Amino acid sequence: MLGAALHAIAQDAQAAYLSMAPFDQYLMEDRNSETALARSAAPESISRDAEVMVPGSHGYETAIKVRNSFVCPVERSWTAPIDDPGFRNPKGRAPICLNAAAARTYLPRTIKTTDLILAGRTKAQMVEADLRGCHSHQV
Repeated sequence: MLGAALHAIAQDAQAAYLSMAPFDQYLMEDRNSETALARSAAPESISRDAEVMVPGSHGYETAIKVRNSFVCPVERSWTAPIDDPGFRNPKGRAPICLNAAAARTYLPRTIKTTDLILAGRTKAQMVEADLRGCHSHQV
């Protein structure tokens, strides 16, 4: 019975997020709230001097310039695996603070995914774009 209930909940979640909500539903009330949430991902000794990036209507923007090698964005639900039931959930937010290596390697993927979402790409188009990006970097 519990398994059936969990399956029903998962199906409801998938049905609830079949398409993107209007972009403003993915944004926080103001940049100060977004900045505070981004900085919560690391100890204050790191996050107070980190670059903070926030999503805007044209993709991620720098809200606070870098003063150390860390970058702290708040990711949205679309950075989850593409088959995640909450992939388009406008309430999905995850603060993360990246060191220099992760900012060079992981952050571009978050930015690219956000750009594809803002361009209105389907999940299939996003998968294709990612594969093309991976192939273009192979040696």
